[in-house]
Amino acid sequence: MRPIAEAIEGSNAKRGLWSSRFAFILAATGSAVGLGNIWKFPYITGENGGGAFVLVYLLCIAAIGLPIMMAEVLIGRRGGRSPVNSLKAIAGHDRLNPAWRMVGAVGVIAGFLILSFYSVIGGWAVSYVGTAASGQLTGQSADAIGAIFSNLLADPVTLLMWHTLFMALVMLCGGKRGSRGDLSARSPFLMPALFLLLLTVVGYAMTTGEFGRAVTFLFQPDFTKLTTSGVLVALGHAFFTLSLGMAVMMAYGSYLPKGISIAKTSIAVCVIDTAVALLAGLAIFPIVFANGLEPGAGPGLIFQTLPLAFGQMPMGSLFGTLFFVLLVFAAWTSGISLLEPIVEWLEEQKSMNRTRSTLAAGFVCWLLGIASILSLNLWSDFAPLGWIGMLEGKTVFDLLDFFTANILLPLGGLLVAVFAGWVMSREAIEKELALSKPMFRLWYITVRYITPVAVGAVFIYNLFGS
Repeated sequence: MRPIAEAIEGSNAKRGLWSSRFAFILAATGSAVGLGNIWKFPYITGENGGGAFVLVYLLCIAAIGLPIMMAEVLIGRRGGRSPVNSLKAIAGHDRLNPAWRMVGAVGVIAGFLILSFYSVIGGWAVSYVGTAASGQLTGQSADAIGAIFSNLLADPVTLLMWHTLFMALVMLCGGKRGSRGDLSARSPFLMPALFLLLLTVVGYAMTTGEFGRAVTFLFQPDFTKLTTSGVLVALGHAFFTLSLGMAVMMAYGSYLPKGISIAKTSIAVCVIDTAVALLAGLAIFPIVFANGLEPGAGPGLIFQTLPLAFGQMPMGSLFGTLFFVLLVFAAWTSGISLLEPIVEWLEEQKSMNRTRSTLAAGFVCWLLGIASILSLNLWSDFAPLGWIGMLEGKTVFDLLDFFTANILLPLGGLLVAVFAGWVMSREAIEKELALSKPMFRLWYITVRYITPVAVGAVFIYNLFGS
């Protein structure tokens, strides 16, 4: 059977493919490994009690994240187009309801909304490159480091400048026809370098005297500290950190050649992504405890604890500068991947070329990001949906984070699981995955029953629970 993209009239026969399995792993890891691992994972772990939350998170990765990632990649490869049009192509080829293309649309919208506030956080990282390089962190106390971050958030003009610069970088690379090649070229250097720098900080963290306490906090479950809300956050972050439910893996899967194992590549991405998140926790929490800081300090945790470490360690300015440069690049590759699905879709509509599609999508995303910036200072008391109990006190920034991580991403993942497990042809899926019969049966049962039930239960709680 010919690939669907070749069987449908008007398909893009000139679409490029990843050069190898390794190239796909690097690009997918570059998308997955970013601010979610180093910025978000430590602070949500701190907010949700540590070890029990980490255990639930790892279970979510294995039982939900991995099966859905495999489903997204196989949908993208089978459709051979942008996420929306891949679903449309599969539905048309298999004579399914065309409404299934909305599965791709949910992901595209989620990724777009995430990028709007992700760019603001990326701007924080860009700002800290100069802060570290200028020596402002050297010898500073925890209070002084906290004041640097607080002053940054209180200045909307400065935040806008860094947000604009970060989005410009994303649009500059995303607008190039060879953006896939650019990602492949950067990933072999950026990800290992970031990994080594994290190991360096972990080495420093081991000298603080609180490393054992941090290990206990991260890996010794205390289920009395785990709430139903914490389970929801763990599931939402499993989607966020693996770039699931935001159409990215479908887009990347559309460039994956036949004959490359979807299962092996997906497992590799999950393992690397999880390892980076756990390393970030081991780097940050010893410093948190050693300096009397709160592990549940919130989104500013990484911008207060690691700068404190860099300010106290030998050659800290150099290591700090390198770390934040690499953090910017990790965020940059993730930002490019978040923009790719909507750019790819706009381009396929034939009304705009690649450059115009990137400029249009990027500008709207940049504009929406301004609301997140203002919610950190001038609009800090404005809670648009505060009349809803569970959203009381949430600013625009908080709402975008909550709505995408806890509504759109699980919804997108649920729809992908249903489509792959119950709607797509089993024969077609078996050919795409090329697994042994026992392994395919395990994946198929998981994606048909376990994954939808787990995601659906948490999704319903999120909508109707207390």
